[in-house]
Parts: sequence; structure tokens; C-alpha cells
Amino acid sequence: MSDSVNPSAAPVPASSPSPVPAPAPGPTGGGATRAKGEPRFPGGPQADPAGSHFERRIRSFQPRRSRVTQGQGDALQRLWPVWGLDIDGHPVPDPRALFDDAHPVVLEIGFGMGEATAQMAGADPDVNILAVDVHTPGQGNLLNLAERNGLSNIRVANGDAIILLREMLDPGCLDGLRVYFPDPWPKKRHHKRRLIQPEFLTLAATRLRPGALVHCATDWEPYAEQMLEVLTAHPDFENTVPGGGYAPRPAFRPLTRFEGQGLDKGHTVHDLLFRRRAAQPAAEAALARPAREAEPPDPAGNS
Repeated sequence: MSDSVNPSAAPVPASSPSPVPAPAPGPTGGGATRAKGEPRFPGGPQADPAGSHFERRIRSFQPRRSRVTQGQGDALQRLWPVWGLDIDGHPVPDPRALFDDAHPVVLEIGFGMGEATAQMAGADPDVNILAVDVHTPGQGNLLNLAERNGLSNIRVANGDAIILLREMLDPGCLDGLRVYFPDPWPKKRHHKRRLIQPEFLTLAATRLRPGALVHCATDWEPYAEQMLEVLTAHPDFENTVPGGGYAPRPAFRPLTRFEGQGLDKGHTVHDLLFRRRAAQPAAEAALARPAREAEPPDPAGNS
């Protein structure tokens, strides 16, 4: 299992059906060529819902085009209008409104092909999962799994989780945060792209209610050490492990295929379980969702 920071790492099952055929030539004779920004699957997720490539910010993910099977493409077109959310910067103050009930909502950033997400949703139907990724095959696969297993407690979001947290959600609206096997960005010059950083945790803390659980997992030892260091040092979170350190894998997190591959290679998987502390009264004013400010395009075209 991987997250949106490494969408290309998610394997496609060998038994998957054939890819979606290219669309028939349109009036302009362009065939499969699409206009810039045109959705790959009509009615499905947008190619760049927030226009985020114009924002000057280091990102922890790198979207890549991947093979989409016919079943995944069909799910994207049929189910996205019902269970999908494009992260476009428009406010969704209470994410419970995306679901059919008032159950608590947990944000999962990066779900790979969605198998573990579907397992967790099926095992705990009283918890709603808002699952974010930019990996199109994984989005379609998770929608398929949700429909096949009758899981009404999954919503799939497409785009940059930072924009979702910063611009779309209100303070204290989330009951948990899950980040499983994010891209470790192993090269030193790329460490700045790692998702779990003090700045990210500060943002996430504003959207998590007091007592909400932050659960991270990685099989990359140096990244696990960084996660533990920054979470331990952050004033808004406390380790659930007495005396500190890593936590045993909780029963609710299934063993993923990605994790199994790492274990076969001799990797050690570390889980980190931290809880959101109660917000300090003096900090309440800082929790408000800021209005999105337009930023000029980068002349160099850099992300």
C-alpha cells in the first residue's frame, strides 16, 4: 500500500481486465487527445481540480499517468458523482455531510489500490473514511471495492491533501488521521518532500478534534525515526505509548500487500500512534480556515 506521495508504487493485479479503450475520434479528429484540464474519464475525477500546479510549494507527491483497467474506468465514471470529491478549494466545512450519517470521519492520506482502506471500512462501519489520493487506478479500484462490498462509509477524494486541510475543512472536524507507507523520499536532497514535517502536523492539528488519533506507518527506518522525532516534539500531539517510542501494529490496520513485500525484503515496519492534545484557548483564533489567495503562475513552470 502506498499513498498519494508515491502513486506509481501501487501494483496492478495480474488478473485485471484489459485497459479502457481509447475514445473514438471526436469532431476535431483528435482521437484520444484531450484538451488541457479535460477529465480523463467524463464524470470522474478532474485532472487538476485546484489548479495546484500554479502554487509555489514543495509537494510530497508526484502524480503519474498509470494504466487504468476497464473496470476501474467504469467505476470512476459511474461512482465518482456519488462517492467522489475533487479537492478544488471549495469549502466542505463538515465532512460528515459527504456521508449518509453523523458517524466520525477519519482522513486517510494515500491509499494505494485501496484494499486496506476497504478492509478497515468493512470491519468498522461506524467510522467514515475520507480517503485521499492522486493515483487514478487506485481511485477506481477503491470505488469498485466499496460498491462490491456494500461499503457506504468510504468517500474518495482526488487531489492535494494540503489544500483539503488548509482551505476546505473547518477546525476540529476530523476524528482521526491515517498516513500509511508514504513515499520516504530516501535521497537527502528530497527529504524536504516528506509529508510528515512539523508544518504539516501544525496544519493537521487545527482540523483534528482533541483526542483524535494520528496513525502513521512506514517500513523505511530513517523516515520512521524522523516521524517519531517530529511527532514527539510537536506540542499538539502526545504519544499513546507509555514512555514513548513505536507502537505495535493495531488490530484495525490490516497487513497490506505493499507491507508484505517490504517484510519479505527484511524491512521492519514501524507504527506510530499519537493523540491530539486539547487545543489551548489562546490558539483558537489560529484554527480558522483561511480564504484561499490567488498566486501567480510560476514562470518557470515549476511545482
